Amino acid sequence: MVWNIPNALTLFRIFLVPLLVVVLLTEVPDKEYWGLGIFLLAALTDALDGIIARRTKNVTTTGAMLDPIADKLLMSAAFISLVELQQAPAWMVTLIVGREFAVTALRLIALEKGVAISANWLGKAKTTSQIITVSILIFSINSDRWHVIALAALWITVLLTVVSMVVYFWQNRGVLTEDAK
Repeated sequence: MVWNIPNALTLFRIFLVPLLVVVLLTEVPDKEYWGLGIFLLAALTDALDGIIARRTKNVTTTGAMLDPIADKLLMSAAFISLVELQQAPAWMVTLIVGREFAVTALRLIALEKGVAISANWLGKAKTTSQIITVSILIFSINSDRWHVIALAALWITVLLTVVSMVVYFWQNRGVLTEDAK
Protein backbone atom coordinates (compact mmCIF):
# COMPACT_ATOMS: atom_id res chain seq x y z
CA MET A 1 0.00 0.00 0.00
CA VAL A 2 1.19 3.48 -0.85
CA TRP A 3 1.36 5.61 2.29
CA ASN A 4 0.34 9.23 1.76
CA ILE A 5 -2.00 11.74 3.40
CA PRO A 6 -5.06 10.98 1.21
CA ASN A 7 -4.76 7.23 1.88
CA ALA A 8 -4.24 7.90 5.60
CA LEU A 9 -7.44 9.98 5.63
CA THR A 10 -9.31 7.14 3.91
CA LEU A 11 -8.03 4.62 6.47
CA PHE A 12 -9.00 7.02 9.26
CA ARG A 13 -12.53 7.16 7.81
CA ILE A 14 -12.68 3.35 7.88
CA PHE A 15 -11.51 3.43 11.52
CA LEU A 16 -14.30 5.90 12.38
CA VAL A 17 -17.04 3.56 11.08
CA PRO A 18 -17.07 1.08 14.01
CA LEU A 19 -16.65 3.99 16.44
CA LEU A 20 -19.75 5.63 14.95
CA VAL A 21 -21.75 2.40 15.25
CA VAL A 22 -20.71 1.89 18.88
CA VAL A 23 -21.62 5.46 19.79
CA LEU A 24 -25.00 5.26 18.05
CA LEU A 25 -26.02 1.82 19.27
CA THR A 26 -24.91 1.91 22.91
CA GLU A 27 -25.94 4.03 25.86
CA VAL A 28 -23.53 6.91 25.36
CA PRO A 29 -24.57 10.22 26.96
CA ASP A 30 -25.34 12.79 24.26
CA LYS A 31 -24.95 10.14 21.56
CA GLU A 32 -26.57 12.40 18.97
CA TYR A 33 -23.83 15.01 19.39
CA TRP A 34 -20.97 12.51 19.52
CA GLY A 35 -22.45 10.54 16.64
CA LEU A 36 -22.95 13.67 14.55
CA GLY A 37 -19.38 14.80 15.24
CA ILE A 38 -17.90 11.44 14.29
CA PHE A 39 -20.05 11.19 11.16
CA LEU A 40 -19.22 14.73 10.00
CA LEU A 41 -15.51 14.15 10.66
CA ALA A 42 -15.68 11.00 8.54
CA ALA A 43 -17.58 12.86 5.79
CA LEU A 44 -14.97 15.63 5.89
CA THR A 45 -12.17 13.11 5.37
CA ASP A 46 -14.07 11.90 2.30
CA ALA A 47 -13.98 15.38 0.81
CA LEU A 48 -10.40 16.09 1.85
CA ASP A 49 -8.77 12.87 0.66
CA GLY A 50 -9.83 13.44 -2.93
CA ILE A 51 -8.96 17.13 -2.95
CA ILE A 52 -5.53 16.53 -1.44
CA ALA A 53 -4.82 13.57 -3.74
CA ARG A 54 -5.59 15.60 -6.87
CA ARG A 55 -3.80 18.80 -5.77
CA THR A 56 -0.66 17.00 -4.65
CA LYS A 57 -0.79 14.52 -7.54
CA ASN A 58 -1.01 11.64 -5.05
CA VAL A 59 -3.79 9.75 -6.79
CA THR A 60 -2.99 6.06 -6.27
CA THR A 61 -4.57 2.76 -7.20
CA THR A 62 -4.81 1.97 -3.48
CA GLY A 63 -6.68 5.20 -2.84
CA ALA A 64 -8.94 4.67 -5.84
CA MET A 65 -9.87 1.24 -4.46
CA LEU A 66 -10.11 2.13 -0.75
CA ASP A 67 -12.02 5.41 -1.06
CA PRO A 68 -15.27 3.97 -2.45
CA ILE A 69 -15.07 1.08 0.04
CA ALA A 70 -14.70 3.55 2.90
CA ASP A 71 -17.63 5.57 1.55
CA LYS A 72 -19.89 2.52 1.31
CA LEU A 73 -18.88 1.34 4.79
CA LEU A 74 -19.59 4.73 6.33
CA MET A 75 -22.94 5.33 4.68
CA SER A 76 -24.16 1.74 5.05
CA ALA A 77 -23.17 1.56 8.73
CA ALA A 78 -24.75 4.93 9.47
CA PHE A 79 -28.03 4.15 7.70
CA ILE A 80 -28.30 0.61 9.14
CA SER A 81 -27.63 1.98 12.64
CA LEU A 82 -30.39 4.53 12.09
CA VAL A 83 -32.78 1.71 11.18
CA GLU A 84 -31.87 -0.04 14.43
CA LEU A 85 -32.59 3.22 16.28
CA GLN A 86 -35.94 3.46 14.44
CA GLN A 87 -34.91 6.76 12.87
CA ALA A 88 -35.30 5.49 9.30
CA PRO A 89 -37.57 2.87 7.71
CA ALA A 90 -35.74 -0.31 6.73
CA TRP A 91 -37.20 -0.35 3.21
CA MET A 92 -35.76 3.10 2.46
CA VAL A 93 -32.35 2.14 3.79
CA THR A 94 -32.49 -1.10 1.79
CA LEU A 95 -32.99 0.97 -1.38
CA ILE A 96 -30.13 3.29 -0.47
CA VAL A 97 -27.66 0.54 0.45
CA GLY A 98 -28.83 -1.69 -2.42
CA ARG A 99 -28.14 1.10 -4.91
CA GLU A 100 -24.59 1.42 -3.59
CA PHE A 101 -23.92 -2.27 -4.16
CA ALA A 102 -25.62 -2.27 -7.58
CA VAL A 103 -23.62 0.70 -8.90
CA THR A 104 -20.41 -0.74 -7.42
CA ALA A 105 -21.13 -4.02 -9.24
CA LEU A 106 -21.72 -2.08 -12.47
CA ARG A 107 -18.40 -0.27 -12.03
CA LEU A 108 -16.57 -3.57 -11.43
CA ILE A 109 -18.10 -5.13 -14.55
CA ALA A 110 -17.11 -2.03 -16.51
CA LEU A 111 -13.54 -2.17 -15.19
CA GLU A 112 -13.23 -5.80 -16.28
CA LYS A 113 -14.12 -4.58 -19.78
CA GLY A 114 -11.67 -1.68 -19.64
CA VAL A 115 -14.27 1.03 -19.00
CA ALA A 116 -14.04 3.44 -16.08
CA ILE A 117 -17.34 4.85 -14.83
CA SER A 118 -16.76 8.11 -13.02
CA ALA A 119 -19.19 9.90 -10.74
CA ASN A 120 -21.61 12.26 -12.43
CA TRP A 121 -23.32 15.31 -10.94
CA LEU A 122 -26.34 13.25 -9.93
CA GLY A 123 -24.15 10.81 -7.99
CA LYS A 124 -22.49 13.74 -6.25
CA ALA A 125 -25.89 15.25 -5.42
CA LYS A 126 -26.94 11.86 -4.03
CA THR A 127 -23.86 11.70 -1.82
CA THR A 128 -24.43 15.25 -0.55
CA SER A 129 -28.06 14.41 0.13
CA GLN A 130 -27.05 11.27 2.05
CA ILE A 131 -24.60 13.22 4.22
CA ILE A 132 -27.20 15.88 5.02
CA THR A 133 -29.89 13.28 5.70
CA VAL A 134 -27.74 11.11 7.97
CA SER A 135 -26.65 14.25 9.85
CA ILE A 136 -30.24 15.33 10.45
CA LEU A 137 -31.31 11.81 11.43
CA ILE A 138 -28.44 11.46 13.91
CA PHE A 139 -29.07 14.91 15.35
CA SER A 140 -32.75 14.10 15.85
CA ILE A 141 -32.18 10.82 17.74
CA ASN A 142 -33.53 12.22 21.02
CA SER A 143 -35.76 14.95 19.62
CA ASP A 144 -39.04 14.99 17.74
CA ARG A 145 -38.49 18.59 16.60
CA TRP A 146 -36.55 17.56 13.51
CA HIS A 147 -38.75 14.58 12.60
CA VAL A 148 -40.57 16.23 9.66
CA ILE A 149 -37.36 17.70 8.25
CA ALA A 150 -35.55 14.38 8.68
CA LEU A 151 -38.35 12.50 6.92
CA ALA A 152 -38.41 15.00 4.03
CA ALA A 153 -34.62 14.74 3.69
CA LEU A 154 -34.86 10.95 3.69
CA TRP A 155 -37.47 11.00 0.91
CA ILE A 156 -35.30 13.35 -1.17
CA THR A 157 -32.32 11.06 -0.60
CA VAL A 158 -34.26 7.96 -1.65
CA LEU A 159 -35.48 9.76 -4.79
CA LEU A 160 -31.96 10.93 -5.72
CA THR A 161 -30.60 7.46 -4.93
CA VAL A 162 -33.03 5.67 -7.22
CA VAL A 163 -32.83 8.25 -10.02
CA SER A 164 -29.01 8.28 -9.95
CA MET A 165 -28.95 4.47 -10.11
CA VAL A 166 -31.29 4.41 -13.10
CA VAL A 167 -29.18 7.07 -14.85
CA TYR A 168 -25.90 5.20 -14.16
CA PHE A 169 -27.33 1.97 -15.53
CA TRP A 170 -28.95 3.68 -18.53
CA GLN A 171 -25.81 5.63 -19.46
CA ASN A 172 -23.68 2.49 -19.11
CA ARG A 173 -26.09 -0.14 -20.41
CA GLY A 174 -23.61 -1.11 -23.12
CA VAL A 175 -21.26 -2.44 -20.45
CA LEU A 176 -23.88 -5.03 -19.51
CA THR A 177 -24.91 -6.00 -23.03
CA GLU A 178 -21.70 -6.12 -25.05
CA ASP A 179 -17.96 -6.39 -24.81
CA ALA A 180 -16.45 -2.99 -24.16
CA LYS A 181 -13.47 -1.70 -26.07
